[in-house]
Amino acid sequence: MDSTALLDIYGRKLLHELQINARLSLAELGRRIGLSPTATAERLKQMEETGIVHGYTVEIDQEALGLEVMAFIRMSCGGQNYHRLLDYVQTLEEVRECHHLTGGDDLLLKVTTTSMSDLEALIEALLPYGNPVTSLVLSSPIERRKFAVTGKLTTVTKKQLRRR
Repeated sequence: MDSTALLDIYGRKLLHELQINARLSLAELGRRIGLSPTATAERLKQMEETGIVHGYTVEIDQEALGLEVMAFIRMSCGGQNYHRLLDYVQTLEEVRECHHLTGGDDLLLKVTTTSMSDLEALIEALLPYGNPVTSLVLSSPIERRKFAVTGKLTTVTKKQLRRR
C-alpha cells in the first residue's frame, strides 16, 4: 500500500496518539481517532508493514542506571579508518546514537558513561580511528520532541523569515 494514502487525517491522528502513549489499547486509539478498533488495528498493521511505524520503545532514566555522564563526540577520520570506526562503534555499549555527517566531521556519537574516567577511557579507545572532539551535555531542555504529524512545521514560515 502507498504510504501517503496511510497518512490521511486518521493516519496522522493515529501517529499523534501513539507518540503520546504507544500503550493505548486499540479500542481507545480508535475512540480517539474516530475509527473502529478493527479499522484502527488494520491501519496500524499497514503503517508497520510500510515502515511508517517501526518500533515501540520505553524511555528509561539513564541516571537510574548509573549513567551520569552524557556527551557528544564528533569524529573525523581518514578514508581507510571510516569503516573500521563504524564497525567499532557498533560494539560499544556507551554509544546511544551514531550519525553520519556532512562537513568536516564523519560521525556524531551520542554517548553515556558512568563517570568522567569512563568517558576518558572511551575517548582514548577512539583515538586509533581518528580525531575525537567531545562536548559534555550539561542539561537537555528538549530531550525528545514529538514529530509534527500535520506534515508542516509551522514555527518558522517564509513570511517570518522575510521580516528579519
